[in-house]
Amino acid sequence: MWWVVGATVVVALVAVYLIWTAGRVERLQDRAQLAARALDAHLLRRAAAAAVLAERRYGVELYAAARIALDAQPEEREAAENDLTRQLRAVRLDPTDGDCEAVIAASRRLALARQVHTDLVRDARSVRGRPLVRLLRMGRRHTWPRYFDIDDPTLTVPAADVPIR
Repeated sequence: MWWVVGATVVVALVAVYLIWTAGRVERLQDRAQLAARALDAHLLRRAAAAAVLAERRYGVELYAAARIALDAQPEEREAAENDLTRQLRAVRLDPTDGDCEAVIAASRRLALARQVHTDLVRDARSVRGRPLVRLLRMGRRHTWPRYFDIDDPTLTVPAADVPIR
């Protein structure tokens, strides 16, 4: 009789573990997808701010890079964003100007969103790569999460240019 109770407890514990693992896979996948959407929104905000800045100040090359980043297809997005980052680093940004400040702030937020996205993708890929998860195909409803590889979008302003407040 005791072996029936013991076997039932073991089966129940295994079932609880599998349900918990499946829930964790789902939560991490959902969080990675939400982080990808947030990253996309920050990319669009930075490109829009750069386009406004280019229209008012810096001209054709920066504006073209910003428009390409705004209009890029998903498979071309990384290259377009890297080009925009290079163009932004090439211009001298004045932190006292409102348009430049908007681009700098958008770049900082983008760097944070990229880090969050990278961390969540790493976690989701790690969990989905476990043998039990692969064996039971717990992540089959979702696509495999992808990293978004771009240069660090944080723009630095020379210390002599930063006003003391």
